[in-house]
This record gives sequence, C-alpha cells and structure tokens, in this order.
Amino acid sequence: MFFEYPYLLWLLAVPVLLAALYIYRQVARREPHMRVSTLTPWKKGRSVFWSVLIHVPAVLRFGAMALIVVCLARPKSSSEMERVDTEGIDIVFAMDVSTSMLARDFTPDRLSAAKDIAIEFISQRPTDRMGIVVFAGESYTQCPLTTDRATLINLMKEIQTGLIDDGTAIGNGLATAVARIKDSDAKSRVIILLTDGVNNMGEVAPETAAEIAKTYGIRVYTIGVGDNGTAPYPVMTPFGPQVQQIEVEIDEQLLKNIASTTGGRYFRATDNTKLAEIFGEIGKMEKARTTVDSFPVYKELFPRFAVIAMLLLLAEILIKLIIRRLP
Repeated sequence: MFFEYPYLLWLLAVPVLLAALYIYRQVARREPHMRVSTLTPWKKGRSVFWSVLIHVPAVLRFGAMALIVVCLARPKSSSEMERVDTEGIDIVFAMDVSTSMLARDFTPDRLSAAKDIAIEFISQRPTDRMGIVVFAGESYTQCPLTTDRATLINLMKEIQTGLIDDGTAIGNGLATAVARIKDSDAKSRVIILLTDGVNNMGEVAPETAAEIAKTYGIRVYTIGVGDNGTAPYPVMTPFGPQVQQIEVEIDEQLLKNIASTTGGRYFRATDNTKLAEIFGEIGKMEKARTTVDSFPVYKELFPRFAVIAMLLLLAEILIKLIIRRLP
C-alpha cells in the first residue's frame, strides 16, 4: 500500500493532540468531593463499565478523524509488474480514400463499411500496435503505430474523402505505410492495403513499394473492394445528386503481385460480410508470441477507510444516546 498524497499524513497530529488534550482534561479536572465514613449508600451506583463507557464516544471520534486523514492521503495498492506472454504484432492500415470509395455496393458505402469493420478488427486485438495511412492522389499518415485504442479508433472514424487530391496512388500509399513500420522491432510486421481502383497517380510505382516492403520483411495483405461488374455511385447533376451505375475497375493482378512479392495474400471483398470475413481470416493468420511487461493495476483503498470512519461516527452517536438515557 502507498499514499498518493503522503504529506497529508501530518494531519494525523490533529486527532493525536486532541486526544492528549482530552486525557489531560480528564486527569486534571478537580471534581467536588467529601469524606464519608461508609460507601454503603453509593454501592448501588453506576458500575465501572458505565464509567468507562462515557469515554468511548471520544475514542471513536478521534479514531474517525484519523481515518478521514488517511482517506485524504489517498491510499492505493498495486499488483507487482510481471512479464507475461501475449500475442502481438505491428499492423498498418493503408486505406484508399479516393471518391470512388463512396460507391454504394457496400452498406452504406465502401469507405464507411471498411472503417466499421477495421474498427471491429482493432477492438479484437488489444495487444497489437497499429497505425493508419490514407491515400488517394497522394498519401499521408493518419495515425502512427500506437497501442492507444481509443485514439486509433477515433482517428479511423475521422477518415473521409475529399481531404486530399483525388486519384489512386497505390504505390505512394504502400510506400508511406512501409516507412511507418520499417523501423519496428516486432517479430511480425504487416500492412493491410485496401483499395477499389487502379494505380493512376503517385511518384512511387506499386511494384517498387512492394520490393521495399519485402526488403524489410513486411508482409502486405491486399484487399480489392468492390462488387463485380458495376456499382451504384452518387453523382452530382444539374438536378442534384443522383445515383448512377459505374463500372468497377480493380487492378487485381497488381494487388496479387504485391501480396505475392511480400509473402502476403490477396482478397476480394464484394460486400460487408465478405470484407468482415477477410479481416477475420487475416486476424487468424497473423499471430506472434511476444513477451511484454504488464502494467501495474492500481486500486483505490480510501473507500474502505471512509466506511470504517462512518461506522465509528455512527457508533459514537449511538453510545451518546445510550448514555443520555442512563438513570
């Protein structure tokens, strides 16, 4: 046990001094007295027990005061840190945020479905470090590798289209993800690349980015998002936004080559259910045993002291009432 504010324990001197003052007053108090030849008339008076009882409320009061001081000092306990085995890897999501991700062959659209399923994936892997890279016509890091699940999920929710130039720079997105994870010392390093288009922008060729990932021992799982054939897509017209059918164009051969080069695997997602199954399959494949230090768990102890102090004060009140009713 330790105290959050140990300096407040000096306040224990207050009940100690009050107790000393009480004792002094009881000893020093001179009550009227007289000499008698016999104690017979007083033998039926109060017993020693009742004489002691009148001092019990003061003892209870001073004890309660001491416990209140202990509460103010915030006593805590913590379990010892120990090394434990857990399953953990480093994962970076490379998410396509081009406007084609607004197609509605997923519910409610491709990007929203990918975000929701990725968030569920994140929640199911509490020991992994994860990060997020987004790309369209260019790429940037949305969140570096972190174990802070709340921050990671919030930043995943904030992903949207239209924040960067439109297009599909798969090479740039993959290269940025590699840069975020290449210095990791994790036993397993993985990039999940999710796109629905064809590489048409960017300074880095996807094949080059894949070779760089291979050099650093990073596996890339690629996911092609989109139904076969055509997909409903919101288009702005002079009469307002209307949904039109557009052709789904995914460079599956490129995504297969990236996955093959890095030792990963290519998946095709045509709806929400299939995408969720893909993330589940990746989760089963990517597990590595690591040894980490567990964090100590702190427990507040002041409530138990507060309860005892309250009971002492209630007992003081009760005993005072009993004393007042004595004949």
